[in-house]
Amino acid sequence: MTQHPTTEERRPANDGPKAAARNRAALIAAAREVYAEHGLDAPLSGIARRAGVGQGVLYRHFPDRAALADAVLEENVREVEQAAAAAGATLAGVLGVLTWHLTESAAFIGLLHADRTGGRTEDRTDGVHAHASALSERVARSLRGHLTVGHRLGEADDLMLAVAMVSGAVTGPTRAERERRALAAWRLLGVEVGAVRPFAG
Repeated sequence: MTQHPTTEERRPANDGPKAAARNRAALIAAAREVYAEHGLDAPLSGIARRAGVGQGVLYRHFPDRAALADAVLEENVREVEQAAAAAGATLAGVLGVLTWHLTESAAFIGLLHADRTGGRTEDRTDGVHAHASALSERVARSLRGHLTVGHRLGEADDLMLAVAMVSGAVTGPTRAERERRALAAWRLLGVEVGAVRPFAG
Protein backbone atom coordinates (compact mmCIF):
# COMPACT_ATOMS: atom_id res chain seq x y z
CA MET A 1 0.00 0.00 0.00
CA THR A 2 1.34 3.40 -1.02
CA GLN A 3 1.98 5.71 1.86
CA HIS A 4 1.35 9.39 1.18
CA PRO A 5 3.36 11.96 3.08
CA THR A 6 1.52 13.72 5.82
CA THR A 7 0.97 17.48 5.78
CA GLU A 8 3.85 17.87 8.21
CA GLU A 9 6.16 15.86 5.96
CA ARG A 10 5.21 17.86 2.86
CA ARG A 11 5.69 21.24 4.49
CA PRO A 12 9.24 22.62 4.14
CA ALA A 13 11.10 23.24 7.36
CA ASN A 14 10.53 26.65 8.84
CA ASP A 15 13.94 28.18 9.44
CA GLY A 16 12.46 31.15 11.27
CA PRO A 17 15.05 33.94 11.62
CA LYS A 18 17.35 32.29 9.07
CA ALA A 19 14.61 32.31 6.42
CA ALA A 20 13.73 35.91 7.29
CA ALA A 21 17.35 36.99 6.89
CA ARG A 22 17.61 35.13 3.57
CA ASN A 23 14.41 36.71 2.31
CA ARG A 24 15.54 40.20 3.29
CA ALA A 25 18.91 39.73 1.58
CA ALA A 26 17.18 38.34 -1.54
CA LEU A 27 14.81 41.32 -1.64
CA ILE A 28 17.63 43.84 -1.34
CA ALA A 29 19.65 42.07 -4.04
CA ALA A 30 16.62 41.90 -6.34
CA ALA A 31 15.74 45.54 -5.67
CA ARG A 32 19.30 46.61 -6.43
CA GLU A 33 19.11 44.86 -9.81
CA VAL A 34 15.64 46.16 -10.67
CA TYR A 35 16.39 49.71 -9.51
CA ALA A 36 19.67 49.69 -11.46
CA GLU A 37 17.73 48.79 -14.59
CA HIS A 38 14.54 50.82 -14.14
CA GLY A 39 15.10 53.42 -11.42
CA LEU A 40 13.37 54.06 -8.11
CA ASP A 41 9.84 53.89 -9.49
CA ALA A 42 10.09 50.24 -10.58
CA PRO A 43 7.06 48.19 -9.43
CA LEU A 44 7.48 46.39 -6.12
CA SER A 45 5.71 43.33 -7.53
CA GLY A 46 8.59 42.87 -9.99
CA ILE A 47 11.12 43.07 -7.16
CA ALA A 48 9.25 40.45 -5.13
CA ARG A 49 9.07 38.15 -8.18
CA ARG A 50 12.78 38.48 -8.88
CA ALA A 51 13.54 37.71 -5.23
CA GLY A 52 11.31 34.62 -5.41
CA VAL A 53 9.00 35.72 -2.61
CA GLY A 54 5.43 36.99 -2.35
CA GLN A 55 4.57 40.64 -1.90
CA GLY A 56 3.43 39.88 1.64
CA VAL A 57 6.99 38.85 2.50
CA LEU A 58 8.31 42.04 0.92
CA TYR A 59 5.97 44.19 3.01
CA ARG A 60 6.89 42.33 6.21
CA HIS A 61 10.50 43.43 5.72
CA PHE A 62 9.88 46.79 4.06
CA PRO A 63 6.57 48.42 5.01
CA ASP A 64 6.72 50.89 2.15
CA ARG A 65 8.62 51.77 -1.00
CA ALA A 66 10.78 54.29 0.84
CA ALA A 67 12.09 51.68 3.28
CA LEU A 68 13.21 49.38 0.46
CA ALA A 69 14.76 52.19 -1.58
CA ASP A 70 16.59 53.41 1.52
CA ALA A 71 18.04 49.95 2.20
CA VAL A 72 19.30 49.61 -1.37
CA LEU A 73 20.66 53.13 -1.89
CA GLU A 74 22.22 53.37 1.55
CA GLU A 75 25.15 51.26 0.35
CA ASN A 76 25.86 53.62 -2.58
CA VAL A 77 25.79 56.65 -0.32
CA ARG A 78 27.87 54.99 2.39
CA GLU A 79 30.62 54.21 -0.12
CA VAL A 80 30.77 57.84 -1.25
CA GLU A 81 30.90 58.94 2.41
CA GLN A 82 33.66 56.41 3.17
CA ALA A 83 35.66 57.57 0.15
CA ALA A 84 35.28 61.18 1.32
CA ALA A 85 36.35 60.32 4.88
CA ALA A 86 39.37 58.21 3.89
CA ALA A 87 42.85 59.46 4.73
CA GLY A 88 44.26 61.55 1.90
CA ALA A 89 40.90 61.77 0.11
CA THR A 90 40.60 64.34 -2.67
CA LEU A 91 37.61 65.71 -4.55
CA ALA A 92 38.86 63.99 -7.73
CA GLY A 93 39.03 60.63 -5.94
CA VAL A 94 35.58 60.97 -4.40
CA LEU A 95 34.15 62.01 -7.76
CA GLY A 96 35.68 58.85 -9.24
CA VAL A 97 33.74 56.72 -6.74
CA LEU A 98 30.58 58.77 -7.31
CA THR A 99 30.95 58.39 -11.09
CA TRP A 100 31.35 54.61 -10.72
CA HIS A 101 28.00 54.45 -8.92
CA LEU A 102 26.41 56.66 -11.58
CA THR A 103 27.51 54.27 -14.32
CA GLU A 104 26.22 51.28 -12.34
CA SER A 105 22.74 52.35 -11.34
CA ALA A 106 19.83 54.31 -12.76
CA ALA A 107 18.44 54.39 -9.23
CA PHE A 108 21.50 56.22 -7.90
CA ILE A 109 21.08 58.77 -10.68
CA GLY A 110 17.45 59.17 -9.63
CA LEU A 111 18.56 59.71 -6.05
CA LEU A 112 20.86 62.56 -7.05
CA HIS A 113 17.98 64.24 -8.88
CA ALA A 114 15.62 63.94 -5.89
CA ASP A 115 13.54 67.08 -5.40
CA ARG A 116 15.61 68.89 -8.02
CA THR A 117 13.64 67.96 -11.11
CA GLY A 118 10.33 69.73 -10.45
CA GLY A 119 8.30 66.56 -10.75
CA ARG A 120 4.61 66.21 -9.93
CA THR A 121 3.57 67.32 -6.45
CA GLU A 122 2.64 63.80 -5.44
CA ASP A 123 6.11 62.63 -6.51
CA ARG A 124 7.85 65.28 -4.44
CA THR A 125 5.93 64.41 -1.30
CA ASP A 126 6.20 60.64 -1.75
CA GLY A 127 8.18 58.86 0.95
CA VAL A 128 10.69 57.50 -1.56
CA HIS A 129 11.60 60.95 -2.73
CA ALA A 130 11.87 62.25 0.83
CA HIS A 131 14.34 59.45 1.63
CA ALA A 132 16.17 59.99 -1.65
CA SER A 133 16.46 63.70 -0.93
CA ALA A 134 18.01 63.03 2.48
CA LEU A 135 20.48 60.55 0.98
CA SER A 136 21.31 62.99 -1.83
CA GLU A 137 22.12 65.65 0.73
CA ARG A 138 24.58 63.26 2.41
CA VAL A 139 26.35 62.84 -0.95
CA ALA A 140 26.44 66.63 -1.39
CA ARG A 141 27.99 67.10 2.08
CA SER A 142 30.66 64.49 1.32
CA LEU A 143 31.64 66.26 -1.88
CA ARG A 144 31.49 69.80 -0.48
CA GLY A 145 33.93 68.81 2.25
CA HIS A 146 36.64 68.51 -0.40
CA LEU A 147 36.01 71.71 -2.35
CA THR A 148 39.05 73.95 -2.19
CA VAL A 149 38.79 77.73 -1.92
CA GLY A 150 38.12 79.20 -5.34
CA HIS A 151 37.12 75.87 -6.95
CA ARG A 152 35.03 76.40 -10.08
CA LEU A 153 32.14 74.48 -8.47
CA GLY A 154 32.33 76.26 -5.13
CA GLU A 155 29.41 78.63 -5.63
CA ALA A 156 26.01 77.82 -4.06
CA ASP A 157 24.60 74.65 -5.65
CA ASP A 158 27.05 74.50 -8.56
CA LEU A 159 28.60 71.24 -7.37
CA MET A 160 25.38 69.24 -7.27
CA LEU A 161 24.16 70.91 -10.43
CA ALA A 162 27.33 69.66 -12.14
CA VAL A 163 26.70 66.17 -10.73
CA ALA A 164 23.15 66.28 -12.09
CA MET A 165 24.43 67.42 -15.50
CA VAL A 166 26.96 64.59 -15.63
CA SER A 167 24.39 62.03 -14.52
CA GLY A 168 22.16 63.17 -17.37
CA ALA A 169 24.94 62.21 -19.78
CA VAL A 170 25.29 58.71 -18.32
CA THR A 171 23.51 56.79 -21.04
CA GLY A 172 24.45 53.90 -23.27
CA PRO A 173 24.00 50.15 -23.61
CA THR A 174 27.23 49.18 -21.82
CA ARG A 175 28.94 50.23 -18.63
CA ALA A 176 32.06 51.21 -20.62
CA GLU A 177 30.02 53.55 -22.81
CA ARG A 178 28.30 55.10 -19.80
CA GLU A 179 31.67 55.68 -18.13
CA ARG A 180 33.10 57.20 -21.31
CA ARG A 181 30.20 59.64 -21.52
CA ALA A 182 30.39 60.54 -17.81
CA LEU A 183 34.11 61.31 -18.05
CA ALA A 184 33.55 63.35 -21.22
CA ALA A 185 30.91 65.38 -19.35
CA TRP A 186 33.25 66.05 -16.44
CA ARG A 187 35.98 67.05 -18.90
CA LEU A 188 33.65 69.52 -20.62
CA LEU A 189 32.90 71.02 -17.20
CA GLY A 190 36.63 71.35 -16.57
CA VAL A 191 36.54 69.09 -13.50
CA GLU A 192 39.24 66.54 -12.70
CA VAL A 193 37.98 63.05 -11.83
CA GLY A 194 40.06 60.24 -10.36
CA ALA A 195 39.88 56.55 -11.19
CA VAL A 196 36.27 55.40 -11.76
CA ARG A 197 35.94 52.51 -9.32
CA PRO A 198 34.09 51.43 -6.19
CA PHE A 199 35.55 52.46 -2.86
CA ALA A 200 38.00 49.77 -1.80
CA GLY A 201 38.59 50.89 1.78
